[in-house]
Amino acid sequence: MNRCVIYARYSSGNQHQDNIQAQLSACEKHALDNNLIIVNTYIDRAKSATNDNRPEFQRMIADSKYK
Repeated sequence: MNRCVIYARYSSGNQHQDNIQAQLSACEKHALDNNLIIVNTYIDRAKSATNDNRPEFQRMIADSKYK
């Protein structure tokens, strides 16, 4: 089985916490359907995607260098 991570995010605009659960559910289903093992989950709440200055995104990138 291949390993994967989940990165979920919502912006502070029209989205809210429920969007995170929907993203996680969709990603978990995709992983299950494709024999992927989820090894970590990264979540940024109320963070814009206009730049990469998002704490969990940066942690995910840093973690990927050592795996």
